[in-house]
Amino acid sequence: MTELRAVDLERVMEALRQAPRPVSILWQEGDSLAFVARGRPHRSEFHIDPSDEVMHVLKGEMELHYLTSEGERQVVLVPEGGVIHCPAGTPHSPHFSGDSFLLVLERKRGPGEVDRFIWYCEKCNAPVYETSRHVADYRDDPVSDVYVEFYDDVAHRTCPKCGHVDSKPAP
Repeated sequence: MTELRAVDLERVMEALRQAPRPVSILWQEGDSLAFVARGRPHRSEFHIDPSDEVMHVLKGEMELHYLTSEGERQVVLVPEGGVIHCPAGTPHSPHFSGDSFLLVLERKRGPGEVDRFIWYCEKCNAPVYETSRHVADYRDDPVSDVYVEFYDDVAHRTCPKCGHVDSKPAP
């Protein structure tokens, strides 16, 4: 049997304040995945997860942007201490500041399962760019990787419908 251990979330958040990447994996055992995320400035994509996701706001607050099954944009405010369940397949975009922290619980990805990332035009809301990843190890921080892919290529940020170029966030 694996030795059980408690996680000091305050210590994890303190370490994340200084870390170059905004994610700290707590565990990836069996089918279970847990991590703490620090807010990212200018979060803009919608993430589509192949599994249910539970998010608990440890510090600060989060605006969870999501798309309904009819494609309508909605936002729910999750206050500090709040918890929200996001069903598998729901396009969602968690917005929270760099001094806010989120505990995320979800299922590890199975073989062939992919996470999808979609950006929409800031002006006309048309889909601009989509990419997907099989995430075998969440320590690889797929969100940071797809952000580099999106923002470093002006063609990825150019709307095919209206021609608007989504702005690149300041470093």
